[in-house]
Amino acid sequence: MRTKRTLAVLLAFGLVAAACGDDDETTDTSKATNAPTDSNEPTGVTEPAPDDCAADSLALKTAGTLTVATGEEVFPPWMEDNDPANGKGFEGALVAALAEQMGLPVEFVRTGFDEAITPGEKDYDFNLQQYSITAERDEVVDFSDGYYDVEQALIAPEGSSVEGSASLADLKDKKLGAAIGTTSLTYIEDVIQPDTEAAVYDDNAAVKSAFDAGQIDGAVFDLPTAYYVTAVEIEGSTIVGVLPQVGGEPEQLGLLFEDGSALVDCVNQALTALREDGTLEGLEDEWLNQGGSIPSLTE
Repeated sequence: MRTKRTLAVLLAFGLVAAACGDDDETTDTSKATNAPTDSNEPTGVTEPAPDDCAADSLALKTAGTLTVATGEEVFPPWMEDNDPANGKGFEGALVAALAEQMGLPVEFVRTGFDEAITPGEKDYDFNLQQYSITAERDEVVDFSDGYYDVEQALIAPEGSSVEGSASLADLKDKKLGAAIGTTSLTYIEDVIQPDTEAAVYDDNAAVKSAFDAGQIDGAVFDLPTAYYVTAVEIEGSTIVGVLPQVGGEPEQLGLLFEDGSALVDCVNQALTALREDGTLEGLEDEWLNQGGSIPSLTE
């Protein structure tokens, strides 16, 4: 049975800026129990705790600057014009809003997708390029709270035998492809489990090239990327459907940090502020959501 859901990508240009006040912390001095010292300060009174998340207190790779990594190439709807610094696209606007919330300028660096998911010290404060939070990855890196609940989707050529697929069983005999290190590839290998081994590519750009050349029957992307690919990049392609969620918990995208980063809690505070004041939802509406209907495949 095919169900319908309303999900699509907004192909718009613009920056949604966040203007959020910092949360002030107060100290309840009535409960202080400091022992007397040699100083002249009265006992029973504590000084207010310093704001560990103030811009000048953060443990940054470069003092006073938020260093953010993203892909060697970046694509809509996540970033626009292959320029992460312009604040356009969902993730580009998210970084701009986080930086404003934290009171910091931003410097971008580029990395490969898979190389970031390795143990060891990083030369950036965090990395974002649609990293899904997984237990396996969390063993070697740290993640922020999730900033987007994502679904996987399958695209195929219009009029192909794949286009009419209604269930995962219909995909067993298909040649499917995805980028290395992605949850899209994991979905093919562990959930769909096609008879033919999945085609693995260095990045989404290579997946799209192989698809456009007819080397694979279908490709798996996150849903917003699938919408952009079929609407703008590859003529004659279509979204077959949203793939069923497995494991009970929604797949979430998170900011990726080196293991043990002292910055995670402060970035989570900024994310919480953006979520609570509606900024995060506004960014989703601006860049990722638009009316439209697509089917959902069944298991």
